[in-house]
Amino acid sequence: MKQIIFKKPLEKFSLIVLIPICLIYTVQISSASSISIVKKSREIFEIKISEIAKRYIGIQYEFGGSLVKSAAVDNSNLFCLIYDEAAKQAGLRFKGYAPMEILLQNAFEVPRDKMKNGDLMVLNNGLAAMIYNFENSDKFNLIYASEKRRQVISFNCQNVVFEAYWLKNLKGYFRLSESMFVPQNNF
Repeated sequence: MKQIIFKKPLEKFSLIVLIPICLIYTVQISSASSISIVKKSREIFEIKISEIAKRYIGIQYEFGGSLVKSAAVDNSNLFCLIYDEAAKQAGLRFKGYAPMEILLQNAFEVPRDKMKNGDLMVLNNGLAAMIYNFENSDKFNLIYASEKRRQVISFNCQNVVFEAYWLKNLKGYFRLSESMFVPQNNF
């Protein structure tokens, strides 16, 4: 008789306690795995930037250009195309096209020795180039849509123009914030 009296309250107690604990535990696992997925996706994203950027070298420049509409691009369109494609291949979703001013509002400055593929080298006049092949702070390649040359060009940091123009007018190196990318399954 004592067992029956003891067993019923224990069952009720188990249901009350175990359900909330399971829910909390599930949320913690989901949150941790989500962070892990985003971190792994970000690493893939940085690798993909390099191969994707190379495909755009030589495309015609046009201010306000759209690759789909005019087969030409400007800088912000170029960068957003590269970000979007790399994000998709990494299982992320880029939040979409934004002019350079908005991209930079959603970026934070990084030191030269901490740069990664996809970071932007920004000049005081607002011109920017994307780092797409970063080996170290003294060996990396950049890409941008050149108004002067009327096409997307690539250059490296050991270039004379890099030293004479880009470094002389440097504002800083910037990385888009994580808020610009979400897992593809989030809407």
